[in-house]
Amino acid sequence: MHLLIACAGSGRRMGAERNKLLLEVSGRPVLAWTLDAALASSSVRWIGVVGQEIDRPDIEALVEAAKPDRPVQWIQGGDTRQDSVCNGLAALPSQARSVLIHDGARCLVDPALIDRCSAAVDSGAAVIAAAPVTDTIKRVDADGVIQDTPDRSVLWGAQTPQGFPVEQLRQAHAQARQEGWSVTDDASLFERLGWPVRVMESSPSNIKITTPFDLTIAEAVLSSR
Repeated sequence: MHLLIACAGSGRRMGAERNKLLLEVSGRPVLAWTLDAALASSSVRWIGVVGQEIDRPDIEALVEAAKPDRPVQWIQGGDTRQDSVCNGLAALPSQARSVLIHDGARCLVDPALIDRCSAAVDSGAAVIAAAPVTDTIKRVDADGVIQDTPDRSVLWGAQTPQGFPVEQLRQAHAQARQEGWSVTDDASLFERLGWPVRVMESSPSNIKITTPFDLTIAEAVLSSR
């Protein structure tokens, strides 16, 4: 399996002046934990790290410190996550038939989840890691007035990794560029095209580090492992 780790974000919502993946949690950068999980996966044979040039020295130092036993390639990111994934797809080795996309900020991902997603994609499916929603969700209008309450039993919180057949995902991104679509995850492209995507149930602990509170949660989870 080929894995792209999206690392081209910022620390804006974190209130940080640098890439949040370089902030420390339990004494190590967030991205170091993500790399550990990827390298602990038995299915991943190649890793592409998609980042911005300003972070390249720090990220390459983290990769070197991880002592990877498989190829880990730097890939220049784009202006948006969507652009960065496109760059990652273009940089895949020619023999790549399946790919997983994982947010570098999801540093608590279980290597077993990566392997389960890999197995599903290798069988021809498109999948995303997701967890059933436990909160009651309200749809609210621009004035802050509740419009309705969706049925919680059919709601899932999307996570990563997300996995797809390579050529199908490239086709979806090409269509998005042609149509001017802007999405926040790759599964949304498949949805727009009417292509099925399955959910692979994951743990709620597979959080995305976005705010300082998320760092506190991650510290607690890591200390319990």
